[in-house]
Amino acid sequence: MDLLVPPSSCCRKPPLHRQLTSSTYNNTRNPSSLKCRPRKTVSSELQTTAGVNGSYSPSIPTHKVTVHDRFRGVVHEFLVPEDQYILHTAESQNITLPFACRHGCCTSCAVRIKSGQIKQPEALGISAELKSKGYALLCVGYPSSDVEVETQDEDEVYWLQFGRYFARGPVERDDYALELALGDE
Repeated sequence: MDLLVPPSSCCRKPPLHRQLTSSTYNNTRNPSSLKCRPRKTVSSELQTTAGVNGSYSPSIPTHKVTVHDRFRGVVHEFLVPEDQYILHTAESQNITLPFACRHGCCTSCAVRIKSGQIKQPEALGISAELKSKGYALLCVGYPSSDVEVETQDEDEVYWLQFGRYFARGPVERDDYALELALGDE
């Protein structure tokens, strides 16, 4: 699928930190010296890695990450260095994935690992039991091999983790207890 881009927005300026530090961008003041190409968007196109800060070390291994987004019906493939979070690297490559807290405390970015391995020492939002069943959080997950994952419904993962504690059925409203509690105030 081709993305039509108006000519005025065809060329993007490099990030400010690159303008200030790189000699290759010194001629950004002269727009005619920049080459424009129509941008294409293909959801399953393998994108090259450019870490969160726009660079990466060739000495750090990179891994192919494939994310099957069940809700949007697309597949994203991109490279992620072993020392960078999957979610952050995806965002730096303009790939939109589900997230909320970015700290590994909720289950918005939860995925089920289909193949490969993800290190996630900071994933507090899922239990060790769910981790052993192949669940991971992209916001605090590092790839340790090529990995293929599928996004999950946040409520599903929450239920898998806490459902046994609340499985006694819905809580019924107790008007008498409510009246007593309000009377104490």
